[in-house]
Amino acid sequence: MNRRDVLHSIAGGLAAATIGDLPIVCGAGQARRSRLGVAQFSYNIRLRAERSGRVKGRLADPLNFLDHCRNIGAGGVQMDIGVRDDAYTRKLRERARSYDMFVEGSTSLPRRASDVEKFDATVRTAKEAGATVVRVAIGGRRYEQFDTAEQFKAFAERTAGSLQLAEPVMARHRMQLAIENHKDWRIDQMLGMLRRIGSEYVGVCVDTGNSFALLEDPMAVVEAYAPYASAVHLKDMAVAEYEEGFLLADVTLGKGILDLRRMVQILRKAKPEIQFTLEMATRDPLKVPCLTEKYWATLEDARACDLARALRYVRANASPRRLLPEVNHLPLDELLKLEEDNIKECLAFAKEHLNL
Repeated sequence: MNRRDVLHSIAGGLAAATIGDLPIVCGAGQARRSRLGVAQFSYNIRLRAERSGRVKGRLADPLNFLDHCRNIGAGGVQMDIGVRDDAYTRKLRERARSYDMFVEGSTSLPRRASDVEKFDATVRTAKEAGATVVRVAIGGRRYEQFDTAEQFKAFAERTAGSLQLAEPVMARHRMQLAIENHKDWRIDQMLGMLRRIGSEYVGVCVDTGNSFALLEDPMAVVEAYAPYASAVHLKDMAVAEYEEGFLLADVTLGKGILDLRRMVQILRKAKPEIQFTLEMATRDPLKVPCLTEKYWATLEDARACDLARALRYVRANASPRRLLPEVNHLPLDELLKLEEDNIKECLAFAKEHLNL
């Protein structure tokens, strides 16, 4: 029996679990003031359309993005501010302060020594704009990006080198670098990386949904990362089985399977001052092909019991596939409206049900 057959055999032999109560769903209504911020990726459709010239607008401009998020009732922003002059950053800082909104930066790590100067300028700009945290995402979806364990090991070594370049910059500016668990690092690998760097200025941007794609329990992920949390990507997820594994769909807060109230409580207890940012991706479900050989090529640290637990969880909480979001085929104007409506609905839910 080959490995694929073994994986299917494990999946087929799993016992169904009892479906628990889902969080209360908040109906769509007028946007109201929330303490929840909005991550720039939540407007990925709009931003791509602007860059291609299909729609007019400049939402990528930090001042415009701040104004827009204030107008829909958000409490802050997490965005790529770039490198700006003093007059611009002063205006951004003062406007955010007048709106009583927080600002977090988002950037990429330096890959080599020649990138450090630009990285330093980006961090300095974020600080002058009022940010105390800069979020980074290091990799993509591990099971899609790499074909072999050797490729992932080389990626991990490059990441370690990038962090060695970035940490002195963060320490000099006394800023927090928040590494997102971006469907790349499992818990032990992330915590090992943090311990090796050993810096008070390097922590985690805790994404509440991503790590389920690596067969990790969402609540266990939040509990493990809470002591190291510098930022939070709050999201909810829905799941369903498909022939090669399971589908993982971004859904509006309260319509998915995650115990968001408990997650917020855990993170607040560990870090009372932490800010929460919405990352709501309006898109079709992602495929997590955990019953294929390629998926396991870089997951030597995962065990059969991780697969069994994840698939039991999926089966216990599965949505009918027809109810998962299927949006990629929609005309652009409908996609843009849906993206905006999803964000507003999440802000309303956070305000009413999560004390955010």
